[in-house]
Amino acid sequence: MPFRDCIGHQQSIAFLQSAVTHERLAHAYLFHGEDAVGKRLTAVRLAQALNCERPPETQGLDSCGACRSCRQIEARTHPDFFIIEPDPEQATRQIKIEQVRDIEHQIMYRPLIGERKICLIDDADRMTIGAANALLKTLEEPPAHSLFLVISSRPAALPATIRSRCQALRFTTPARTQVEAALILQRELPPADARFLAIVSEGRIGEALTADVKDTLARQQELVSLVRPQSLQSIGSILSSAETIAKTDRGQDMLVWLARWIRDLVLLQIEGDRDQILNLDDLATLETYAQKADTDALLDLLHEIELTEQRATRHLNLQMALEVILLRLRDAVTASPVPQST
Repeated sequence: MPFRDCIGHQQSIAFLQSAVTHERLAHAYLFHGEDAVGKRLTAVRLAQALNCERPPETQGLDSCGACRSCRQIEARTHPDFFIIEPDPEQATRQIKIEQVRDIEHQIMYRPLIGERKICLIDDADRMTIGAANALLKTLEEPPAHSLFLVISSRPAALPATIRSRCQALRFTTPARTQVEAALILQRELPPADARFLAIVSEGRIGEALTADVKDTLARQQELVSLVRPQSLQSIGSILSSAETIAKTDRGQDMLVWLARWIRDLVLLQIEGDRDQILNLDDLATLETYAQKADTDALLDLLHEIELTEQRATRHLNLQMALEVILLRLRDAVTASPVPQST
């Protein structure tokens, strides 16, 4: 598929097209931005455009998406196109030095079909130190016919020496309207479901295109049940829910949903754009809470949730963290202490 398959990123695509047109294409690019916003897809489409056998008659570089070369790149069978990525079967996903050295050996030889040999390195921040050092040697003296497309959602985790040898292009999340339109067109979703997934994914188009609507709605309903007045009024119910969620390994996921719900509540309090509210089906409860909730306490709680999410990768007692957050939420949304009920 051609560049029009990419949702958003018109500025980055236009920059790359211009670089090719004016013969100023760098030997290495760093595509960085949030997860699942289209960095890898844009890199694949660039590789197709550079190798397309029947390029369309457009103002800028593009691909037909249907010729032998385009199909081979899509299928990862093109002899001049290589992908390095972490092994998903590994407990700790890493890019190892052997993977980089294998590509180095192949990329030193001239292309078999096109003008360039292209190497796409996905999740590049997961390279081991040895792999990063091996790549650095190649980037310092790259073959004239090579192009490296380095992709990362955590560019700060890459060695500065590698970042300095790549031309950086930042990819931002597409507009929500673009994500909704893509979901309606590509997944044939009803507008309400498309809106829901666009907000839940926070514009991460790759996540929105693959999310299961029914499963996502079910997780939202679990959150709604957790924050309804009957649940928050009972400390016993709070402790029981936190234990159940933690035992089923849904603690981190519930933290994300809680943060979304609290943001909706704050949005109502400050009379923000209601079109940005995710939990529209729970609007009546949100409006009731908004009348008496402590906004500063809610903002503090959002910060606490963010810190808890960061600590969740370590040995954190998620059950206890959930208990504390839910109890603090209980206090924040009540004008006066709520009598305990069990």
